[in-house]
Amino acid sequence: MTRDWWCRAPGKVNLCLYVGPTREDGRHELVTVMDSVSLHDTLALTAAPPGATADEVICPAVAGPNLAADALAAFRAETGWDGPPVRLTIDKRIPIAGGMAGGSADAAAALRLVAAEAGVDDAALLERIAEPLGADVPSQVRGGRVLAEGAGERLTRHAITEPRAVVLLPLDAQLSAGAVYAEFDRRGGQRSAEELAELRAQVTAAEEHAGVIAAGLVANDLQDAALALCPQIGDALAALRDAGAEHALVSGSGPTVFGLFAPDVDWTPVLEELADWPDGISGARLLGDDAAGRWPSTGEVPAR
Repeated sequence: MTRDWWCRAPGKVNLCLYVGPTREDGRHELVTVMDSVSLHDTLALTAAPPGATADEVICPAVAGPNLAADALAAFRAETGWDGPPVRLTIDKRIPIAGGMAGGSADAAAALRLVAAEAGVDDAALLERIAEPLGADVPSQVRGGRVLAEGAGERLTRHAITEPRAVVLLPLDAQLSAGAVYAEFDRRGGQRSAEELAELRAQVTAAEEHAGVIAAGLVANDLQDAALALCPQIGDALAALRDAGAEHALVSGSGPTVFGLFAPDVDWTPVLEELADWPDGISGARLLGDDAAGRWPSTGEVPAR
């Protein structure tokens, strides 16, 4: 009998994102440091309704196919688990197609949940299952602070924490990663293999010591391409800088923009400065190794 499980799926921001040459498989070589943020979706896994013959995913905020459904199918195919059909319900809070890996985080959470139901305790296995699902999915299985290379599948974790408050400015727009990368390629933005290797060395050294923020390596190579496709990104970046952000950056391929502030920031002037932002704002924090709620629990799903 299927138990009731729930877990959180935190969004992520890229503290740095360096993009190199295109690989034979059409994907780009990357060097990126990601950190989870406290803004999260919540997922619940329960038994499918009586008579159901297949797993189902319910996510009112997302029309059409859902990557979490692909994750459930991939888990069954890889492990041979033949448990009864399950229902996965997703309560969305992470902006959709916003560059915060919301869909990838949900797929990773789906893997964690179905693994719990199947009695599988092997995060490395889940990361391998996640690789074909998308570049950001493997890193979101365990989440937290991670250095990702290759196309996002080579993961390294260092015991580094750089506490920061985060202000997220969503935009009433969606950007597909494919469109942003196509514009990036059109603009000739790829770094050479040699330059990417040098940046990899710098980022690795930073993450072994004080972190990429302290080392001054906060950057996003995709930002100019995202800005070209979505000019209102410029307004969001300017608004965060005017509000006193230490850094203002596009998250991933955008269009969500985030600002990093001191962890003890006085929110009053920040909120006053951003009070007129038309698409709302979200306050969060970098999570690092804080995994509260990320791994599945049984019982009633907590209120938002």
